[in-house]
Amino acid sequence: MNLNIITYGLYFIINLMIIARTGFICYTNGKAYIKNSIPNNDQLVTQISNVLLTGYYLLNIGYAVVMIHNWTTINSIEQMIEEIAIHTAIIITILLTLHYFNLFWIYKYFKKI
Repeated sequence: MNLNIITYGLYFIINLMIIARTGFICYTNGKAYIKNSIPNNDQLVTQISNVLLTGYYLLNIGYAVVMIHNWTTINSIEQMIEEIAIHTAIIITILLTLHYFNLFWIYKYFKKI
């Protein structure tokens, strides 16, 4: 039995929840971090945070969709769980890397100013 459609659905639900929740957390905490770096310009802080959040959503949701292209035909429940776990772990690793990369460059940029 081909379980690809069920796997795709579960994969999208799980990853969209992770991406949305992580994006909200990074947005609120990152906004406080940026505000600490730019203390007197709330409008610029909000604009930077919104741009980072938009780019974050576009990149991660797009990558989650593109990842499906590499999947093989799924024939068992075990294989379905394995594929979802592996691809979700890759998305989480990318989220972690992007968040720290953004914080690092914001810190380096505003440290010079």
